[in-house]
Amino acid sequence: MQHSVLVIAYYFPPMGSSGVQRVAKFVKYLPEYGWQPHVLTTGPTAYYAHDPSLLDELEQTGVRITRTDGVDPASLLKDRGTIAMPAEWLRKTLSRISNTLLIPDNKRGWAQRALTVARELVSTTHFDAILVSGPPFSTMMAGAQLSAETGIPLVLDYRDLWYGNQFHTYPTLWHAHKHQRLEHATLARAARVVVTNRRIKERLLSTYKHLDFNDVAIIPQGFDPADLQSRPTVADLPPRRTAFRLTYAGIFYDVVTPVPFFKAIRALRKERPDMDLELHFAGLLRDEYRKKARRMGLSDLIVDHGYLPHRDTVQLLQESDALWMMVGRTRNADTISSGKLYEYFGTRKPLLVSVPEGALQSDAEKYGAAWITAPDDVQAIASAISEMYDRWKARTLPKPDEEFVQRFDRSLLTGDLARVLAGAVRL
Repeated sequence: MQHSVLVIAYYFPPMGSSGVQRVAKFVKYLPEYGWQPHVLTTGPTAYYAHDPSLLDELEQTGVRITRTDGVDPASLLKDRGTIAMPAEWLRKTLSRISNTLLIPDNKRGWAQRALTVARELVSTTHFDAILVSGPPFSTMMAGAQLSAETGIPLVLDYRDLWYGNQFHTYPTLWHAHKHQRLEHATLARAARVVVTNRRIKERLLSTYKHLDFNDVAIIPQGFDPADLQSRPTVADLPPRRTAFRLTYAGIFYDVVTPVPFFKAIRALRKERPDMDLELHFAGLLRDEYRKKARRMGLSDLIVDHGYLPHRDTVQLLQESDALWMMVGRTRNADTISSGKLYEYFGTRKPLLVSVPEGALQSDAEKYGAAWITAPDDVQAIASAISEMYDRWKARTLPKPDEEFVQRFDRSLLTGDLARVLAGAVRL
């Protein structure tokens, strides 16, 4: 028997970057488990990355998508299409202003419009459940309101913390308390809650005593095995050299910065002139970081691909010798589950993982083929790269634990989500 779920998600293809992958892959695989998704998402927006190939993949499955504009900044600037990410100082300034004036986030205007459209949808279409993914958390509030009005069971999917979010600032104690109250009221409406790791689950259970342990399910980030099997029509790769190719895929912002990595590479060039390196970046390497690399004398090592379609990014990862990721020290960094790491897992490549103690570090250790350092330990990063290079030259780079890798297959993880939905509906 086929069941239906209304999926409310602001970040969705053709928007690009890793933030859209989780919901997009759930939507792709849910029909295999007896759930037909109908997605409610944003219309055209200004955004840092767009990837029509992700939308093409979903449209081939016949998924229904309803789009609506809002009065959020990205919707108001939609005519600009793909826009450049501002310098970090400006991004932080705009973020502080937004955090001060707009609670819980600057997407609340879109969330209110989405709620209106969702009311129209449920009046004409039967839905067994509502699934809302956040951030933005204003969409969770809209989902809770819709559930309260209709009685349709609500499932909330946390990609990150809401209250205590690592990238959110609270200008006053009132702001912090307001967020906590809004989250409490939203959670009170949920039939089930999904989180990406145990640290987030523990934080929610300790903060909101009304939550039941069994009503909070852990479904981690993952990789789509189909992405790793596909072959793109366009490959933005230079001819293969004898160099050790170390690749980073994604964007840099806030405490996610390449500066410690650059410092480690600069030190290595002095200590080991024998090393032949290529440093590949796919995503958004902003001009301020390209200038910093140039000042450090690293420009000749860097291959900046810019933002690539996801299929080309995956090919780049597969054709690299090792992959690198980092998350800096910040509040509640232990709860971060960057989707990048788990897509890296799918490649089975050796990894350099520069992160604080927490969920990412724990999973990287279990992977079995990762060098793990603190995010700001330049010497440790340099030593790790040196050892990886030597192992690469000797053809003794490690292989990951295959059984562990399989846990993050998105097609299987969607089966876990289908069981959560069934539990919410009491099927």
